[in-house]
Amino acid sequence: MIRLGNVLVSPGEGGVYGERMLEGYRVWDPYRSKFAAYYLLGGGLDLTPGMRVLYLGAANGTTVSHVADYVETVYAVEFAPRPMQDLLEVARRRKNIVPIMADANRPDAYAPFMEAVDLVYQDVAQPNQVEIAEKNLVFLKPGGHLVLMLKTRSVDVRRDPADVVAEARAGLEQHLDVVEVRWLEPYHHDHAAIVCSRRG
Repeated sequence: MIRLGNVLVSPGEGGVYGERMLEGYRVWDPYRSKFAAYYLLGGGLDLTPGMRVLYLGAANGTTVSHVADYVETVYAVEFAPRPMQDLLEVARRRKNIVPIMADANRPDAYAPFMEAVDLVYQDVAQPNQVEIAEKNLVFLKPGGHLVLMLKTRSVDVRRDPADVVAEARAGLEQHLDVVEVRWLEPYHHDHAAIVCSRRG
């Protein structure tokens, strides 16, 4: 990952969502991207040029565009029509983004467009966030990684966020090795990044 001082940046063409430029690089804002927050808070999973990524919950393509600056291919899944319009425009400008309008709960619907990936990134804020991640492990290579951006208040607003994360971790450990759990304060309240690796 590229940093200029304490600023996280990516090396692609600017002007995707009005982001600042710094010495020819795009500033990756941690307040607008949970992935950027994870890195700036010391997260240890790097994006590398040969990677193929399945991105669940692509939304308008803000974070997707930065991920695409670093990796070979991003399969970007989004269900809502309005954000999908923005995502299509982002994909038009970055040829390594494959936009897929589909429900991340139903990976069978986009399996024909997929290949095995090195990273599954899950940012779908629904009560069954862990289940969605697990359903999409079918695409993850042995030795690959899952990054689950867990929005604890979407799982259960009444429960302690730490308990929600502990339960999610326990569920994921049935299928994967949990590498790290990192809270995203102060950038994203009650969010935690759970990073897992798939057993070889």
